[in-house]
Amino acid sequence: MNAREPGPLDSFVREFGALVDRGADEAAIFREGRALLAGLIAQDGWLPQALLEPDPDSYRIHRLHVDPAGRFSVSAMVWGPGQGTPIHDHTVWGMVGVLRGRERCEEFGHLLEPGGPLVAGDVHELAPGDIDLVSPSIGDIHRVSNALPDGTSVSIHVYGGDIGVIHRSRYDEAGKATPFVSPYAACLVPVPAS
Repeated sequence: MNAREPGPLDSFVREFGALVDRGADEAAIFREGRALLAGLIAQDGWLPQALLEPDPDSYRIHRLHVDPAGRFSVSAMVWGPGQGTPIHDHTVWGMVGVLRGRERCEEFGHLLEPGGPLVAGDVHELAPGDIDLVSPSIGDIHRVSNALPDGTSVSIHVYGGDIGVIHRSRYDEAGKATPFVSPYAACLVPVPAS
């Protein structure tokens, strides 16, 4: 039996796993991992069509890979027109790379101290190939939405843990936090080759 040729996701997971195996700190993950993610999102056509379809009611998060030791996860987010997240945090480092479409990111921070009112920060758009970084150490609170009024956007997310089980917070404009966990969509999930 012939082994299949590794695809872009397989290669990314293998190389990113090696980076984490080396004990890379957050700065190295952002530097070297960002280059790996840039390589992955520079290629299109590797996600199955089922993972590119938007849900009419809400954005979807598809689990693509979770490190067996829980050190990182890779997911795809699919946004239909007008869809977006609430203001939320991550509690771990993360990288967001746009594969298709455009995303709008609105950053927030606490005005005086954690738990205090939120203040709006930078607002920017990400185009295909762009990568955004989040972390409690550099800024972890944002709201993201599809910037296309009539199209689908798809982004690839890499987090320092399994984002589908991490307890995080949603925020209202006053900074009041409500706990939540982001569930993965119940859909076809590609599994990288061993």
